[in-house]
Amino acid sequence: MQRLYFWTLSEAEMHKPAEFGQARLNSGKPGRRCGGGNAITLKINKMKINWGTGVVLAFIAFIGFIMFFVVTMSTDKKYDHELVTEEYYKKELGYQDKINAEQKTLGLGIVPQIDKTPDGLLIQFSDRFEVSQISGTVFLYRPSNKQLDFEIPLSLSNPYLLIPNARLLDGRWNIEINWSYQGEQYFNRKEITF
Repeated sequence: MQRLYFWTLSEAEMHKPAEFGQARLNSGKPGRRCGGGNAITLKINKMKINWGTGVVLAFIAFIGFIMFFVVTMSTDKKYDHELVTEEYYKKELGYQDKINAEQKTLGLGIVPQIDKTPDGLLIQFSDRFEVSQISGTVFLYRPSNKQLDFEIPLSLSNPYLLIPNARLLDGRWNIEINWSYQGEQYFNRKEITF
């Protein structure tokens, strides 16, 4: 218990109860801090929190914390992620064909080599192919921004394709090469960080 001592100005004010605690009239005795006059001793009651109140306050704080992050994540544009593909179910039907073409590409050992060069991204096809008979597409997918995705048709005069640095921003790219040679379909995919 904490006690505060102060001087009173009048006898009428001594008998008024204090506004923020219980007041008790003490008659001063010689040698005490109050200097021998009448003084009021205030008892300041401290608020005690039992365990039930603490649990409820902890739940309220936790729910407030979670709600803050839910609102932040749903309204902030930097946390906006698009779908991988717009027509997911339609593309899913042709997915087994891609798996078969990729297994055939790996089995024959004709996987195009993808390298970063100072000029850009170099995709080099196997020497076993006659380059004029290769047709297909190279699709570059940027997971973080749908507007940066682009597709390049394969029309080769050399056994390689160079994608210039100007078209590629730094970051992660998923590359899908879908090509055909003499009626056979081939497929390869690779993730790179440019």
